[in-house]
Amino acid sequence: MPTVSVVVPAHQASRVLPPCLDALARSELRPSEVIVVDDGPSTDGTGEVARARGARVVETPRRLGPGGARNAGVAAAAGEVVVFVDADVCARPDALGLLVEELDRDSSTVAAFGSYDTSPPGTNFTSQYKNLMHHYVHQRGREEAFTFWAGLGAVRRAAFLAAGGFDAERYPRPSIEDIELGGRLLRAGGRIRVVKAAQGTHLKNWTLTGLLRTDVFDRGVPWTELLLSSGGLPDDLNLGLRHRVGVAATGLALASLPFSVARRKFPWAALFFAAVAAGAGSDAIAFLARQRGWAFAVRAIPLHLAYFAESGAAFLIGAGKHFVRGAPRR
Repeated sequence: MPTVSVVVPAHQASRVLPPCLDALARSELRPSEVIVVDDGPSTDGTGEVARARGARVVETPRRLGPGGARNAGVAAAAGEVVVFVDADVCARPDALGLLVEELDRDSSTVAAFGSYDTSPPGTNFTSQYKNLMHHYVHQRGREEAFTFWAGLGAVRRAAFLAAGGFDAERYPRPSIEDIELGGRLLRAGGRIRVVKAAQGTHLKNWTLTGLLRTDVFDRGVPWTELLLSSGGLPDDLNLGLRHRVGVAATGLALASLPFSVARRKFPWAALFFAAVAAGAGSDAIAFLARQRGWAFAVRAIPLHLAYFAESGAAFLIGAGKHFVRGAPRR
């Protein structure tokens, strides 16, 4: 087995860091070192919390964002494999070992990642929905991945450095820095695998406004720009056919509403397209029902339709930004 370093980017993370580090202490695979990168540095005692639990602390001179913080952690790491764990993720005891074993199984595999589990502690409905959907998307995706996820993901240090690490200049705040890195790792000839059994509990409490802002502006828009610049829309994860149908149907439902209002007619067309969108998301709704019961799943339908709507909005904004920036100057 290769030597392993764990890198945890952290900013103002004194509340979530203790359970994260305690979970790493219970790991069946004992890493050579756990490096907490105190990005900023923090003013809430994040560094002291990390040191008290035996982690090595690297402090950045200024706020770099998660990509830059991870880069600093890798620069300080000695392991042949680096496992990234977000400060608000509690990795299961077998998670690190499963990721490293996947890399050790095939030398052409340069990175591997897992998913959140189905036990998020956030008690509000939005947190339950968001974290369960993240689990669902990763669990139903192909094991041969076209992207990378750094919430709980491992990478060969040599491949990471050869690819240039995370693009912290382009993504100075939490965004798609891990997805973009995954694309460069693949273009360099490496393989990336999804290890579905490698899971961790996500401690984040989502608000509805925070979810919408993150999904549209921090994830959807920059991901659209990245996909259009690379020239492809892979049929996997949350870019699959059912998702595309749901986005298109939700957009048609919203677009048809003004016509019904203007003509003072019942919005049959909007209801029809909303039903089509709900049907496209029925697999996700069924998953939620298995996890939390049908009352939860039915309540999630409007939020899932909103997810389709925000995905469509993100695509339109991202496409507009891509083509405006790509237009030749006159």
